[in-house]
Amino acid sequence: MRYKKGIHFEVSERKVLLRIMDLFMVFLAIYGLNLYPEFEYIQFNQDNLVSLVLLGIYITVFGTIFELYDLQKASKIETTFRNIAITTSTVVLFYLLTPILSPYLPEERIQIVYFYLAIVLSILVWRFIYINLIESPRFYKRVLLVAEVSNIDGLVSALNTSDPNYKIVGFINSEESSPDSVKFKGLREFEAKDFLDTIEKERISEVLVASFNSEAIIAEVYHDLILLLERGFKIREYTQVYEELLHKVPIQFVGKDFYKYFPFSRSNENKLYIFFQRAFDIIIATIGLLFGLVLVPFILIGNAIGNKGPLFYSQERVGRNSKPFRILKLRTMVVNAEKDGVKWAQKNDKRITAFGKFLRRSRLDEIPQFINVLKGEMSIIGPRPERPFFVNELSRIIPFYETRHIIKPGLTGWAQVSTRYGSSIEDSLTKLQYDLYYIKHRSLFLDFSITIKTLSTILYYRGQ
Repeated sequence: MRYKKGIHFEVSERKVLLRIMDLFMVFLAIYGLNLYPEFEYIQFNQDNLVSLVLLGIYITVFGTIFELYDLQKASKIETTFRNIAITTSTVVLFYLLTPILSPYLPEERIQIVYFYLAIVLSILVWRFIYINLIESPRFYKRVLLVAEVSNIDGLVSALNTSDPNYKIVGFINSEESSPDSVKFKGLREFEAKDFLDTIEKERISEVLVASFNSEAIIAEVYHDLILLLERGFKIREYTQVYEELLHKVPIQFVGKDFYKYFPFSRSNENKLYIFFQRAFDIIIATIGLLFGLVLVPFILIGNAIGNKGPLFYSQERVGRNSKPFRILKLRTMVVNAEKDGVKWAQKNDKRITAFGKFLRRSRLDEIPQFINVLKGEMSIIGPRPERPFFVNELSRIIPFYETRHIIKPGLTGWAQVSTRYGSSIEDSLTKLQYDLYYIKHRSLFLDFSITIKTLSTILYYRGQ
């Protein structure tokens, strides 16, 4: 029996498709402008190859910074239009400011407006097609879950927020059930005896196995899984999909066989990677401190008006291999903020001063930590260093928490650009999942992605 599968674009395929089609539409629009003899700003020919390549690079880089390729945002026309406008404005501005590589300014300045509108409208037309075609139900991946009833709620809720095109149609109970067994009402349940028929009737694209006790899988389901595998049907394990879609390690589902889930990145021991990372740290830290010196007069004025007290403060944090060090920051809270004891920083925390709120959201309070980077106590990218008090508390509650200390802490990291500020044990668990994902998949590409996302966080004023 052959099973008919619907067409589905994976996450990586959709991101590549968005980038390629953005560039294709822009170049097509420029080619269209060239059909009018009066338009002379940028010619679509071999002599202008460098200028065209530069335009493509600008669109790709700034599109990434301004979240044009964030799939959640790309599925909504309002956020898509806003991001296209911001991206195009920045691209055109930088394009005009690099006349050595880009064309010289035309005598008729109105041509720049035509150039701008061509980019905006061409990308917008393609994105409208994408939202109404690729994001439509006909391209959803239809998934059948095989799991224990007791775990289904947590499994489904986690995946339903990850990818709008990943739809769990229903589930099959992998355990023996009886009339007295607990039933799950939030998702359609199919009978184990109808496993193969369900896949054909529901046009299932993938079977997701999330049984945390493989010995408990009933023989009927186990036999059908083997049969599907032999027929080349796609069967995947839950934690693999969880990591792929959410980009974090599902430590809440990791049991005694934890060693299967932590084959840490070879980059952690790669001498060349470590050398380049240290060189990157030194270069960025030096530039950051020079930038901070330029801002010192403005920061001093803001501190005198809205902070009223010492400009700097230091605090003990836990570093690599659990060694403590003192972190240096610009003060953002009132003096003696913890006179009543140590506690989490909350959203809209009353202890944060007016100027301190600005420093946090703009990330300027982190500038003194470039000194810690130059001293080798921190890196630019890595898990954020936590205070010993919280480390002791969290390591007793959250499994594998101390694992985040096997690399240097960082000014920014995968957790910082992927989730909100940690102000509870639940938030700390989420941050740890992202930190472990970074340690597990650490690479130059992931570091570059974090750098771009950090720029987005700063530009969109999302710091906390």
